Amino acid sequence: MLDDLDYDDSESPAIGLVRAGVSWDDVRDHIKIGHSPLLVPGDGGEYAGIYWTGTEAVVIDDLGPDQEDAIHEFRELLRERGEA
Repeated sequence: MLDDLDYDDSESPAIGLVRAGVSWDDVRDHIKIGHSPLLVPGDGGEYAGIYWTGTEAVVIDDLGPDQEDAIHEFRELLRERGEA
């Protein structure tokens, strides 16, 4: 499990904010246990979201370079997919 995650819970669903430098292996291990959606900063400056469907982790790439915009877009995608 990832320690000391910050969360954006201004709207539902709450999204965990992963710090830069955390490995994707650690993120995937966390999502298997924690199941809450996570926003992950990428090496190229773009954010990605990851969420648990109940049976697998799904990654949504290319959420943009701005954290607030990425959170908003990720929430909208989760709602459209019935994951919120």
